[in-house]
Amino acid sequence: MGKQDKLKRLEHEGIVAILRGIEETEAMNIAKALYEGGIRCLEVTFNTPGAKEMIYRMKAAFGDDLLVGGGTVLDDVIAKEAIEAGAEFILSPSLHREVIEICNQHGVISVPGVYTPTEMVHGYKWGADIVKIFPADILGPKYIQQVRGPLEDIPIMAVGGISLQNAAAFIGAGAMSIGVGSTLINKKYIEEKRYEKITELASAFTAIVRTAKEK
Repeated sequence: MGKQDKLKRLEHEGIVAILRGIEETEAMNIAKALYEGGIRCLEVTFNTPGAKEMIYRMKAAFGDDLLVGGGTVLDDVIAKEAIEAGAEFILSPSLHREVIEICNQHGVISVPGVYTPTEMVHGYKWGADIVKIFPADILGPKYIQQVRGPLEDIPIMAVGGISLQNAAAFIGAGAMSIGVGSTLINKKYIEEKRYEKITELASAFTAIVRTAKEK
């Protein structure tokens, strides 16, 4: 798939599962559980030990069936590492022009973190494909609805504090996608090796997003 096809897929799926602070030995079990629950886009954060290896193994196992991204990318060095491992989109909690530029050089989707309309505009002008409103739960769905008035051409991903209770509201407010971490990848379930519970959560989130996008 080319970059534009991957962008369309991110929007179509509408949800990215965020793997942060997990053991490398659990990565494939979690990826499989998420996939069985309907998740097709997944992010491995680079403040997780072994992130590069996890991305490589996931892409080797799933191929084009799963879009895999690198998250918590704060500079061009980490961005290059993630891209070398096979990351197809790069996410940051903050705005870094050099990361956006590296992504564009390699034909990889760039998703910088932003908080204000000014940051949204700067990121998009610098070449970002999507801007990540973070932390989304602090600002709320109404914030996204408001900024999309004057900035409707800038695609938004909502990340931070997304739950089963508010996921539909963020999609309804105009977010093309949501990023979901601990409320989906429950560490207690991982410790107890109850991967089927993660699959159940994934199914619930994907159903909510699908319904919200159809409205």
